[in-house]
Amino acid sequence: MTHHAVVRCAWDEEAAVWYVSESDVPGLATEAESLDALRRKLPGMIQDLLEDGQGGDVEVDLIAYAHDRVRVGAT
Repeated sequence: MTHHAVVRCAWDEEAAVWYVSESDVPGLATEAESLDALRRKLPGMIQDLLEDGQGGDVEVDLIAYAHDRVRVGAT
């Protein structure tokens, strides 16, 4: 059986890390220096957190949010 989870990540500028800000996976909380590093951490953590549930695959939608400001024009 295939399950579905949404993991929302955000950039913390002060700490300079990507972190899980919200998730359908109970207890999922982690951070990493890059979005790719965070993506590599998630499968093992999700397996550990969901191993007592029903078997099958979990399709994970990773939604990342970052905010930047760009100055345009004369200063």
